Amino acid sequence: MINDSARKDPGRYSILEAFCPPLPYGRQSISDDDIEAVVEALKSDWLTTGPTVASFEKAVASFTGSAEAVAVSSGTAALHAAMFALGIEAGDEVIVPAMTFASTANAVVFQGGTPVFVDVDPDTLLIDPEKIEKKITAHTKAVIAVDYAGQPCNYDALQAVVKQHHIELVADACHSLGGSYRGMPVGSLSSLNVFSFHPVKNITTAEGGMITTDNPELASRMRLFRNHGISSDHREREAKGSWYYEMVDLGYNYRLTDIQCALGLSQIRKLSDWIARRQLLALRYDEAFELQDGISPLKVGPDVSHAYHLYVIRIDSDVLGICRNDIFYALRSHGIGVNVHYIPVHLHPYYRNRFKTGPGLCPAAEEAYGEILSLPLFPAMQSQDQDGVLECIHQIIGTS
Repeated sequence: MINDSARKDPGRYSILEAFCPPLPYGRQSISDDDIEAVVEALKSDWLTTGPTVASFEKAVASFTGSAEAVAVSSGTAALHAAMFALGIEAGDEVIVPAMTFASTANAVVFQGGTPVFVDVDPDTLLIDPEKIEKKITAHTKAVIAVDYAGQPCNYDALQAVVKQHHIELVADACHSLGGSYRGMPVGSLSSLNVFSFHPVKNITTAEGGMITTDNPELASRMRLFRNHGISSDHREREAKGSWYYEMVDLGYNYRLTDIQCALGLSQIRKLSDWIARRQLLALRYDEAFELQDGISPLKVGPDVSHAYHLYVIRIDSDVLGICRNDIFYALRSHGIGVNVHYIPVHLHPYYRNRFKTGPGLCPAAEEAYGEILSLPLFPAMQSQDQDGVLECIHQIIGTS
């Protein structure tokens, strides 16, 4: 929200006035019923590996139209579990888009595999299916497609590629829960679909993640993996009155607690309304920038329902006479928490040093990185706050 004087007349929002408190690019929505759900879990006999975990998994599976859902401790853990389930190991290659958070590629490396970076479509910043073909080798085992900003990828094209080459497709849907592609909900579009419940995501469990699948064998492997590779968890042994367990594979402690799952259960009931609000705010941004030279929202495909985890624009400095970085810092100085998503993964020092990647590998992603800006967007954001963001942008670029 902006300060009280600005609220009295949003149309006269001045660049000299700052948002107070600062307006973030994204934030969680927590209400009394969420708090009550968490308190109820805290008062129960099970704080972890209890019945609420299974209830939350069932709710996510139902929402996404999937047969199975496996809860884990983060979106990164979900990606790692997916790579484990597919048997990624040293010598395997997994194709990933350059424009994503580092975890997408890191999960491949965790398993000893090699991430192979593919460029993105400049209009959407989604992985380009045509470029995947050129990167496939005898060592390619899977493709991870990232639903950047909340827009589902072109899964028809992606499925055609992976089926032709007999490799696996993983949907990194950490941005897109609540969206759909050709009427099919995100979470049902690939053999493995990965979600994050970080506070800025479409629902939150504080930290947390989930993988959906129709494959019970893959689900079983991921449940094993999240629990140290042990063949049973505490609740299962308690139900049998047994102490005995076996570690049958090398896993991690990637469990999600009942406390967090109670929050997730409460949150998912509101998800459809929250997505509708995100889409409305995105439409207002679209309309505001429709006739603005030098600022271009990312394009949206005709067959998708965009979940709008992020609202991303591209800044043409040649047209505006001001670069993205200057706009970023000017907005930040006025309490508007814009952000940049992301530095292309292949440009990070770790990947440049270990895998010998660097500039020129994915030119569309690299060019976009210098121009993109994520604007504030979250369900509780008020229209007058959005008007203040727009007015501040117009004053910065000199069009007010």
